[in-house]
Amino acid sequence: MQDMGSFQRQFGELAANVESFVRGGTRAVRLTIVCLLAEGHVLLEGVPGVAKTSLAKAIARSVAGARVTRVQFTPDLLPSDVTGAEVYDQRTGRFEFREGPVFANIVLGDEINRASPKTQSALLEVMAERQVTVAGEPREVPWPFLTIATQNPVEHQGTYQLPEAQLDRFMMRVRMGYPDPRSEREVVTNGVHRRVPEELAPVLQLSDLMGMIKTVGLEVHVSPELVDYVTTITEATRGHKDVVLGASPRGGIALATAAQAYAAAEGRSYVLPEDVREVAVPVLAHRLMLTPEARVARRDPEEIVSAIVAGAPMPSGGRGR
Repeated sequence: MQDMGSFQRQFGELAANVESFVRGGTRAVRLTIVCLLAEGHVLLEGVPGVAKTSLAKAIARSVAGARVTRVQFTPDLLPSDVTGAEVYDQRTGRFEFREGPVFANIVLGDEINRASPKTQSALLEVMAERQVTVAGEPREVPWPFLTIATQNPVEHQGTYQLPEAQLDRFMMRVRMGYPDPRSEREVVTNGVHRRVPEELAPVLQLSDLMGMIKTVGLEVHVSPELVDYVTTITEATRGHKDVVLGASPRGGIALATAAQAYAAAEGRSYVLPEDVREVAVPVLAHRLMLTPEARVARRDPEEIVSAIVAGAPMPSGGRGR
């Protein structure tokens, strides 16, 4: 465990290292790191070419000692290409398990929505339980375990919409847009000089990352009043007139734990309502299924969550243990 000042410093070093390559994406970088420290998974969404894959690579390169793998999702990819499979060894006359790319600390699933739903489902167990079951035998993946998946908007050709069960397993969906003009000039300059995220030097050891994750879970207090606040928000998503399916209890857990990591990044050992508000939209919006009428009217789930949060009464106090 560590003091919150040290935690905040390490968080800042990690974020600054990633931002030295991913220009103009400060919020996306910070939210992705929050997911990592809260032991969640993150879905990066945006049009091609806005540094979704570069962000994932930059975070992976910033942690020395972490095992990092990448899966390029394509229509012909099989579930066993993700989880691994038993292979017959003619020399021994036995089946041996060959690990798939999910057996890593950080797994980059690039363009996840280009694979078929059958292959996407290979991630359901490992994202929720940190294990895969092959031939009836459960096998644990390394700890910590983070999936950073990228996807293009579903309007693009050659993509499949992710099912609700899988979306619910992502702690956050972080949308990445075009950079501002100044940041884009820096991006182009990096391209001219052939800079790639693999050139980044690590700023944390895997043991440092493990310690930060433990600090978030054990040292950041969530008061009963904050738990009630989180529950009020998630329940409100289920009763909204434009929503058919609201946030699940898993969504409430994700909101609380993401707020813990966000508070720690701010150097605090307790969660404030403002922390919940900061992470509510990326944590909850992708979990909502809108009514047909709301979809026709092009209602935005992010706007719905923002309105729910704005209307929820904020608790007072509750900082102490």
